[in-house]
Amino acid sequence: MDLLPTADQEAVIASAAEFLAKEMPISSLRERAGEAEAFDRASWQQAARLGWFGLGLPEEQGGVGYTAAEEALLFREIGRHLAPGPFVATVLGAHIAAAAGRDDLVEAITSGEIVVGTAQRRVGARAATGPEASGGLEVVSGDFDLIDTTGAALVAVVEPQGAVLLETAVFGTPRQLPPIDPGIRLATASVHRQPALVSVGPDLEPAFLRGSVLVAALQTGIAEAARDLAVEHAKNRVQFGRPIGVNQAVKHRCADMAVRAEAARAQLLFAALALAEGRPDAEFHAAAARTVSADAALRNTSENIQIHGGMGYTHEHDAQLYAKRARVLDQLLVSSRETLQLISSLTASAVRAEATEPTASTPSAEPSAQTPAGAAR
Repeated sequence: MDLLPTADQEAVIASAAEFLAKEMPISSLRERAGEAEAFDRASWQQAARLGWFGLGLPEEQGGVGYTAAEEALLFREIGRHLAPGPFVATVLGAHIAAAAGRDDLVEAITSGEIVVGTAQRRVGARAATGPEASGGLEVVSGDFDLIDTTGAALVAVVEPQGAVLLETAVFGTPRQLPPIDPGIRLATASVHRQPALVSVGPDLEPAFLRGSVLVAALQTGIAEAARDLAVEHAKNRVQFGRPIGVNQAVKHRCADMAVRAEAARAQLLFAALALAEGRPDAEFHAAAARTVSADAALRNTSENIQIHGGMGYTHEHDAQLYAKRARVLDQLLVSSRETLQLISSLTASAVRAEATEPTASTPSAEPSAQTPAGAAR
């Protein structure tokens, strides 16, 4: 498995970085802090024209024809630039619609006409989807947290057992919550026995695995950006006549940040390639990527603030924006605690399966008449 980017992948990275720096700069988070939507629709349409929302879909389904690996590299850049908008839900929505054969929805989503938000069941709430069916589709009930559903026409509910798309209208009038991150809008709502517009199982579209990889990519990008900000500040901030980076304590913090970011990047790329290749261990590596990247994002953004000192806590500095985004992403689709539980479960299942595998018959301890005694040992 080659983790080095190809020429095409390098082009995806360069194109995304250039577009995000120009059209979705971090300064836009503050400019749109009081707006209903955290992202600019015109910029969203431009991202659609670049093929971002269908990047991993086959060309015959209206996509660009790349794989989960290219999607991960794109989302890593989105994370580095803290771009606002429901990128994860919209890309997952396109995959869900494609798996269900809804070409009309695929076209509307990939063209930017339809934006997809996220709904995930609240901690302690009953299961989001049940075995009931209405016209062959799932019936959804439950208490949900809504992420970036303002202005979204569809909402994706993505869980290990399957994924559904619902019309946003079924959630009625959600209760808006104070934003933690100025680039993400939060709300809560409840639904009762609402039929899904589209529903697919993990055998048709591994939406939960794909979503885990995409969120891990965002977190990896954040970890890398926080590392870069800290290193740059350590080189340029002068105290007592010398850069603070010459101090061993600061050096060690920056080195630890670099190690965490690199570990997150490596695990992310391995998970993305495992998903793209359909490997049987893709679920484990996707969960591992979420765990490693979440830890890297949370710890690196915290260390970045520490290295910046007092200015890192100010509203005017970008350090606090990275820390807030890392906190919100840590709960997107699945929490770190639930991810660790999943890893434990997958590991235990693998150990049990290995223990029950039939072993090759061992030769008899008693030497045969034709075999020297020493050969039976």
